[in-house]
Amino acid sequence: MRKSVENLKTSKVTGGIRHPNKSRRKFQTDRFPNEALLGEQITVTRKTRGNNRKTSLKTANVVNVVLADGKIKSSEIIKVLENQTNNDYQRRGVITKGAIVETKDGKCKIVSRPGQNGTLNGILVK
Repeated sequence: MRKSVENLKTSKVTGGIRHPNKSRRKFQTDRFPNEALLGEQITVTRKTRGNNRKTSLKTANVVNVVLADGKIKSSEIIKVLENQTNNDYQRRGVITKGAIVETKDGKCKIVSRPGQNGTLNGILVK
C-alpha cells in the first residue's frame, strides 16, 4: 500500500493532466496494519529497514499477566471485552495496545504492541 504523492485526481486549471514531481522510494512505502486476533498463536516475521526483522502476532490465545504480587503468569484469553482504539476493532475482537481482554485470572489490559513486538503482555484491571 503506497501513500499518494500529491493530489493527482483533479486536473489543472487549464484542463491538463497532473504529473507527480517524484515517485515514492522504498523506505517511504507503507504496509497494511497487522491486526492480532483471538486464536491459536501464529507469528509473522517481516523485513524492515536496515536488514532487520520485525516479529508480529497474527493470532494469539495466551497473555503474560503481571499479578498483584508482582509475579508474571501466562493466562489464557477468553474474549476481547473492549478496544478503545477503534469501534470496528472492538466489534471484530482485534487485540491492540490498551485493549481489555477477559482471561482466566480476570480482566487484563494489554500494555504491549502485538503488531510490533510479537508478544502479549498485560496487567490485571480491578
